[in-house]
Amino acid sequence: MTTEVATRKLVESVRPKNSNSTNIATVHRQMADRYRQGATIQSGVGYRQTVVIRSSEVGADKNATVECILNLLQETAINHLRTSGLVGDGFGVTPGMLKNNLIWIVTKLSVEMDKYPTWDEVLEVDTWLRPLGKNGVQKDWTIKNLVTGEILGRATSNWMMMNEKTRRLSKIPEEVKDEISPFFLERKEDESAQKKIEKLAHAIYINKNLKPKRSDIDMNHHVNNVKYSNWMLEAIPETILDECQLSSITLEFRRECGVSETIQSLCHPDEDDLVHEVKFKRNEGENFLNEYLPYLLDDSHPNNHALSFTHLLQTEGNVKTEEIVRGRTTWKPKKM
Repeated sequence: MTTEVATRKLVESVRPKNSNSTNIATVHRQMADRYRQGATIQSGVGYRQTVVIRSSEVGADKNATVECILNLLQETAINHLRTSGLVGDGFGVTPGMLKNNLIWIVTKLSVEMDKYPTWDEVLEVDTWLRPLGKNGVQKDWTIKNLVTGEILGRATSNWMMMNEKTRRLSKIPEEVKDEISPFFLERKEDESAQKKIEKLAHAIYINKNLKPKRSDIDMNHHVNNVKYSNWMLEAIPETILDECQLSSITLEFRRECGVSETIQSLCHPDEDDLVHEVKFKRNEGENFLNEYLPYLLDDSHPNNHALSFTHLLQTEGNVKTEEIVRGRTTWKPKKM
């Protein structure tokens, strides 16, 4: 068997079963990515990557940080497109996108963690694509322990296309649809993940004068999505950060943040939570926890096992402010 014939057979063996396109850059597709410990799954449609939690990715409790989890999601999403042979340049940009000056932007990201991985834990991260309306893509993940198979967390995100030059949203060109549609996994859409977050009307926690650094800018020339989550958490009271664990986080991206802009991070406890605003003063954090934590742990109050906050990141200016991100976080007591 010649090298050319062997190569052609390998390419055909990893073509998704629902592929009928001749425009996909299959020459560079790989069934396995040994350098990134990744491989295609689900008949070549999905992607699975094995990762080890490093010491630089955990906090004082030896658990992976929220930033670590979000970086894993971003990295596996890009590696999925890379292994599929769709990457032309930049963050998962396909050849057709490159031709039309298009880049991906994430408009919404939602993560739920049942349990955080610990230092040196080996994980399997699975990811796949689904169509979202006529001009969007939904990217989903599961995170599980490689040894036990226990699912630690799930995530979903909405992706749209933006013209890199005009910085405006764009429809997906037909040639790009032809490139990516064979890799769609037909699964039922999670309607709860599409629920919109209402704009925060007022907040009792505000952190001002947050500014992006040069190191926060990614290769698409805007502030990386992971940075927004860090800014959101800046407004959470220290006592919550110390005594509770982030159970879920959702970000709705409203517009780009410029490198010269100054940001405000605002958050407010949701009104349907058990505790009233008067207990959320910064100087009463210990009293708040002493009164609230018993309710979180009491099985007779099944709806009070989590504390949620609504967030807003906005520009800080003398004339007007503009929304950048709406968000929501849910917190549960740390397990002793």
